[in-house]
Amino acid sequence: MTTSDRLATATIAADPEVPVIHIVRDFHASPARVLGAHTDPELYAQWVGPKELSTRIEHWDARTGGAWAFVNIGPDGEEYAFHGSFHDVTEDRIVQTFTFDGWPEGVSLETMRVEDLGDGWTRMRSQSLFDSFEGRAQMLESGMDVGIHEGYAALDELLAADGAPGVAR
Repeated sequence: MTTSDRLATATIAADPEVPVIHIVRDFHASPARVLGAHTDPELYAQWVGPKELSTRIEHWDARTGGAWAFVNIGPDGEEYAFHGSFHDVTEDRIVQTFTFDGWPEGVSLETMRVEDLGDGWTRMRSQSLFDSFEGRAQMLESGMDVGIHEGYAALDELLAADGAPGVAR
């Protein structure tokens, strides 16, 4: 695989037959560093979501059987809270639930896998399974693509930073 074959921008696809969203993105970092940026609360808060929002971690226990909660804060001070549980956390996979507190009946099951592509690159594949097509449509229409693209661009910068805490090369 050449550098030009890398997915520097996330692909976001809705399955036509199952209420699932698939996301694929490549990062110039090891699988352990990509996974660490998803499990370390201090790192996670630095990159997740749209640029205009800041993130406050309320609770974070990134282990099998753990739970998490965070709040995104908009420039106007409006808060958007999320929570879930970590079902399984391994060296190449995270399985968790995801709930927006403003829509508590819309719980999704998310599975993220990291794959070593060699040459210092990792492919992240993520899928979010919703309980209905309506729930998936609400997520897709929420502007999640902006948060994904801007968040992963910020994650690229974080992973590229030499000596960044928790992301040592």
